[in-house]
Amino acid sequence: MLFKALGQSTNPAVLFFHAMGVVGDSSEPVARVLAQHYFCIMPTSTVYCPGQKYVSKADELRQMETFLKEQGITRLALVVASSIGADLAVAFLSQTKVPVDHVFIDGGQFAQIGSVTRHIMVPFLYLAIKSLYRSKGKTLKKIMWCDDDNIKPYFITAGQGLTYGNIHRQMGDSLVNAPLPALPESLQAHCFFEFGSKEDHFKYRDAVMKAYPKAHYPVFRDYDHMQYQIRDPKGFAQMLLTIMKKDAMPELDFLQ
Repeated sequence: MLFKALGQSTNPAVLFFHAMGVVGDSSEPVARVLAQHYFCIMPTSTVYCPGQKYVSKADELRQMETFLKEQGITRLALVVASSIGADLAVAFLSQTKVPVDHVFIDGGQFAQIGSVTRHIMVPFLYLAIKSLYRSKGKTLKKIMWCDDDNIKPYFITAGQGLTYGNIHRQMGDSLVNAPLPALPESLQAHCFFEFGSKEDHFKYRDAVMKAYPKAHYPVFRDYDHMQYQIRDPKGFAQMLLTIMKKDAMPELDFLQ
C-alpha cells in the first residue's frame, strides 16, 4: 500500500477506504476540508501501487494496522469508505483493536458473489480500468454514471499502476459469497450506510440492514453512485463534520 496523510498527526484521525479503480488521493478533496482539525489518512490499495504485489485482504489490513501503530494512532474519530472500499472497511472494523467513533459508507458495494463469477469478472474489470488510463479518462462515462473531471485523474493514475495479477488476487478474496462480518451493536449505532436512490448499489441496502440492524441508513434522493462526494466534496466534508460532532446526519434537501 501507499499512504498519504493531510493535517496534523496530533489531531483526531480519519481513515479513508477508496473505491475500485481509483487511488487513495481520490479522497483528498474531502480530506482537505477535514484536515483543518483532523489527521486524514488516505491509503492506496496495493492493487494500484506500481511494483507492489497484492497478497490478500488480510495483508491489506495488516499494512493498515501497522501504519496506524507507527503513527501512534490509538483511536479513529471516523472511518469513511466508498464503493468497494466498504468491503475492506467492514473487515477492518470487525477485527481492529483501535476504537472507532463513527463510520460513514458511501454507496458501499456489498455484493456477495460466488468464486466462479468473480473469476469471470476479472478480465472485464482489468480492461475497463486500463482503458481509463490509455484513453486519459475518455472511457469513464461508459463505466460509471459520470465522466466528471473531479474524479477522472484518480482513475487514470489507478489504471497506470494496475496489473492483471493484482486485481485477480484482489477479486479472489473480495466481495465473497459469505455473511457480512459481524460488528458490535455499540459500533453499529454510530455507523451510517448511505446509498443514492438512483444507484445500482441500492440493491444491497436490505442485506446490509439485516446484517447491521442498529445502524443508520440515509438515502440521497435522486443521487447516483458517490455523486454527492464527487460533485460537492466540500458539502460532503461538512456532512461528515456534523456526523462526528452531533452523531447525526445534517439537514440536507435531498435526504430521505
